[in-house]
Amino acid sequence: MENFNDDIQKLINLKGEVRGVVFKTDLEFILSKKGEEGLKKIKEELKKIDIVIDYENIKPMDFYPIGLRIISLLIIKKVFNLEEKDIEEMGFFASRVSSMTRFFIKFFFSLENLAAKVPTLWGRHYTIGKIEAFLNEKEKYGQIIIKDFLVHPILCTYLKGYFSGILKMAINQPVICQEIKCPFKGDDFHLFELRW
Repeated sequence: MENFNDDIQKLINLKGEVRGVVFKTDLEFILSKKGEEGLKKIKEELKKIDIVIDYENIKPMDFYPIGLRIISLLIIKKVFNLEEKDIEEMGFFASRVSSMTRFFIKFFFSLENLAAKVPTLWGRHYTIGKIEAFLNEKEKYGQIIIKDFLVHPILCTYLKGYFSGILKMAINQPVICQEIKCPFKGDDFHLFELRW
């Protein structure tokens, strides 16, 4: 976080967009954990770096710069002094409150169908990155691969929670998600491993 202010422009210029629903889930998380006072602190911190994220008025289905999404996560982490496990919890929380995600889970009853629809779900959220998913109900094992998605390491942590939350919603069992490969550690793609 020391170089955060220096990196703002780089984050703003990141290629790709994300649906506004991610800011709505951030808003829900902030309000559930820290209330209106927490939201006020987030906005004050954003103001210090000349960034405005109007969480309450963002349109869930509109696209916004992905860098703004990273800035939101980094500011929330900084203001609330969150650790990696807390960012993962944010992702898990988002899987529960996102109406788009709940819609997909509701209509794809088998894990095989869910895995087949993951690229569609991803494409509805992000304009960058290619995703593949494999879920084996018998072996209680799955993999998610994301290519062409070099955004920021905080999203890796967030997605671990998000993916485990989606799968837990589908199977109603605890899920462990680990990132086995990561471009930020020299790999060519992200590889998330899920076990339940």
